[in-house]
Amino acid sequence: MTNQKINKMEEINKKWHELGYVDEPIAEGLDLKTEIRKLCKAKNAIVMAHYYTDGAVQDVADFVGDSLALAQQAAKTDADIIVMCGVHFMGETNKILCPNKKVLVPDLNASCSLAESCPADEFEKFVKAHPDHTVISYVNTTAAVKALTDVVVTSSNARQIVESFPKDTPIIFGPDQNLGQYINSLTGRNMLLWEGACHVHEKFSVEKILKLKADHPKAKILAHPECKGALLKLADKVGSTSALLKYSIADEAQEFIVATESGILHEMQKGAPHKTFIPAPPDDSTCACNECNFMKLISMKKLYNCLKYEWPEIKVDPHVAEKAVRPINKMLEISKQLGL
Repeated sequence: MTNQKINKMEEINKKWHELGYVDEPIAEGLDLKTEIRKLCKAKNAIVMAHYYTDGAVQDVADFVGDSLALAQQAAKTDADIIVMCGVHFMGETNKILCPNKKVLVPDLNASCSLAESCPADEFEKFVKAHPDHTVISYVNTTAAVKALTDVVVTSSNARQIVESFPKDTPIIFGPDQNLGQYINSLTGRNMLLWEGACHVHEKFSVEKILKLKADHPKAKILAHPECKGALLKLADKVGSTSALLKYSIADEAQEFIVATESGILHEMQKGAPHKTFIPAPPDDSTCACNECNFMKLISMKKLYNCLKYEWPEIKVDPHVAEKAVRPINKMLEISKQLGL
């Protein structure tokens, strides 16, 4: 390699680390989908994407799912490289489950407002203040918070896992207080809730959704349990991302108002192209949908460069990972026992 090429790579490497993702220019007209699939085959890599990512990213992925399905898939894959098209904690979860595999995330800036609402040092103080409580943490948390947890849950299995504990078990549930309140209402529990929330699901407008319902009286309202309680009371179906997807395809209704991150509409439309899906609007703007700006950082260009250069790579402190893997495995075991 010439000195000129070495200097160029050093310059690129420096820029990568400053930006948190690979921004190497791509040849004009390059078929990214084809090239991504070629790289996956050559490197024995698997691309996994969350439902909230851009539609083009979902279409090129080997597997698309919600947090539970992505964790289950990571635990059983035989790929050498896992590219997690989603937010940072999802990449951490994959690395914890697959410590000997290389786990990549196309943009390290893809954080999560819910995970950030629960700093590990503050959560540790909260847990220590209630030593008799079982700690149940939502998967939308950092590895350090998972390491303080007895069992992890997702929105797909949270109710069932909570109910797997005796009724009189004192429980800390964090960090999503809306999901925690919803589970309390379903189970009659009185879990102690950490006061965290998702910036997407927090800001749906009940008033605007009611107006949409008036304009589309036959439409059914679908809502994620991370939404506020007032909205959940309006919903015809409350469920995880995958549950809402399945319901929207199977139900006889032809119109749906969807109160979760609008990326899911891509799979809904693919599954039921003859139906109409209307994104529920937020209350703080005039836009017609509600997007996670972190998920939308994951682009086809970044995915291609990520695979090509095998960077950025997710690293988890081995001592943290050793503790964090236990509650994740417990979740997977209980989910398997319950047939989830």
